[in-house]
Amino acid sequence: MERARAAVEQVGTEVGGIVDTLRQVAAAAGQITQIALQTRLVAFNASVEAGRAGEAGRGFGVVADAVKDLSAKVEASSKQIMSTVAELDQRVGALAREIQLREGEAPQGAFHRALAEVQGGVGSISAAAVQSRTICDGLNEQMAAIDREMQRSSQTLGSATARSEAFLKVSENMIEVVADCGIDTDDTPYIRGVQEAASQISKLLEDALRTNTIAVADLFDENYQAVPGTNPAQHTTRFVALADRLFPQVQERLLTLNQKVVYCIAVDRNGYVATHNRQYCNPQRSNDPVWNTANSRYRRIFNDRTGLASARNTRPFLLQTYRRDMGGGNFVLMKEAAAPVTVNGRHWGGVRLAFQF
Repeated sequence: MERARAAVEQVGTEVGGIVDTLRQVAAAAGQITQIALQTRLVAFNASVEAGRAGEAGRGFGVVADAVKDLSAKVEASSKQIMSTVAELDQRVGALAREIQLREGEAPQGAFHRALAEVQGGVGSISAAAVQSRTICDGLNEQMAAIDREMQRSSQTLGSATARSEAFLKVSENMIEVVADCGIDTDDTPYIRGVQEAASQISKLLEDALRTNTIAVADLFDENYQAVPGTNPAQHTTRFVALADRLFPQVQERLLTLNQKVVYCIAVDRNGYVATHNRQYCNPQRSNDPVWNTANSRYRRIFNDRTGLASARNTRPFLLQTYRRDMGGGNFVLMKEAAAPVTVNGRHWGGVRLAFQF
């Protein structure tokens, strides 16, 4: 703004110089007018004298008349110049007064008043910007403090989670020890049920190998082929057709064990579910991953901590507590009993029986 004001004042100074020059031109035009007037008088006197001289002065009279006419034209032109210069002087003078700022005086012209208002507005904006920056600096400090608190809280939460998982693991081991001792608990029916189901799945798979219904390499196939366009991702293997035909007869029967049973599934050692319970074997919906997560759970790999632990467990049974992801940020707290599935002495996977408690 100061540079703009200085530039305008410089223009004002130049305009003032133009005013002075115009006045000099007007003065010169005035002098030319006076000279033209005097020349007309001289020409007039010469014309009179030529008339008195008669025939001898006739040629001189013609020249005198021509000089008189020329001086009249010069006088008229000079007066026109003076008039035009006077008008320019007024206009340029008004412009000079409009844009010139005299030292020690308040801005008089509309331009300077507008410029002063703009300068005041810019000053207000600058002050507001400084204030905003101060506020932002304060907010940054507060956000940094909040971030530090969140990091500490996250560390504390992580530590608490680790301790909770350790405590949960100890509790699960204690329950397993009690069950191994032959003492019946609330979990005993589920443990026996999943062990029976695992034994039945093992026998069905061994019979399939014995009858050459499937080859060993195909039964233990881990080359999972992604199904295009699925969300969550689904996969196929070379044993899915066999699983679809054999597993439901065991899995569906376990659902009637107790009204608290949520699902019963056979998984390979990587947590892959070839076929789920019928109520969860729905085709996926397009662009609806939340619904798919809850209702289309077959042909999927569940390799979370709980899923892998059940799939790779080789002890007589495994008891776990976990949160089941139902999609959309919804989780259901459950218990799960698992028993290993072996085929001709080779560990294939396991059976997972989940129930509410």
